[in-house]
Amino acid sequence: MGMMATLLTALFGSGTNVLRDTATIWRENPEAAAIRAASSREAALGQLAAEFARPQRGWFDGFVDGLNRLPRPMLALGVLGMFGMAMYDPLWFSQRMQGLALVPEPLWWLMGVIVSFYFGARHQAKMQDFQRQLAAVPARPQEAQQVAPANENAALTEWQALAKSTATK
Repeated sequence: MGMMATLLTALFGSGTNVLRDTATIWRENPEAAAIRAASSREAALGQLAAEFARPQRGWFDGFVDGLNRLPRPMLALGVLGMFGMAMYDPLWFSQRMQGLALVPEPLWWLMGVIVSFYFGARHQAKMQDFQRQLAAVPARPQEAQQVAPANENAALTEWQALAKSTATK
């Protein structure tokens, strides 16, 4: 009976449950896992919200931004309109194309450079704005930093302290 009492006291005695504490070393604590998952989701949603937040701009900035959005749709619709006019009125279309054929080649090169630089500069500006927005978003919100570090295991620390205290007795 004394050996069984000593064994049960070693396993369940002194106010701690050694089996439960040992099991938490190999099995994840569901409550702590839920807290980590919630803070991870919250951090991801916070980053997403900050990434797609629209900065407050004045009316002039909005007007110029609206003007900058016109050339691409106008070019696309213009080309489609040319196809439509070629089918609707071939004579009118051929007169316009003859006029375009008279444009000297250096002027076509200049037009190509202007259009390329316009779209290239717009792409560059949009990418820089996107990178600035990403740089403004913190890597981890304050809530995510409150979670205990991954290498800290409270059960293992407590078990080691318990092992040291019983070894000294």
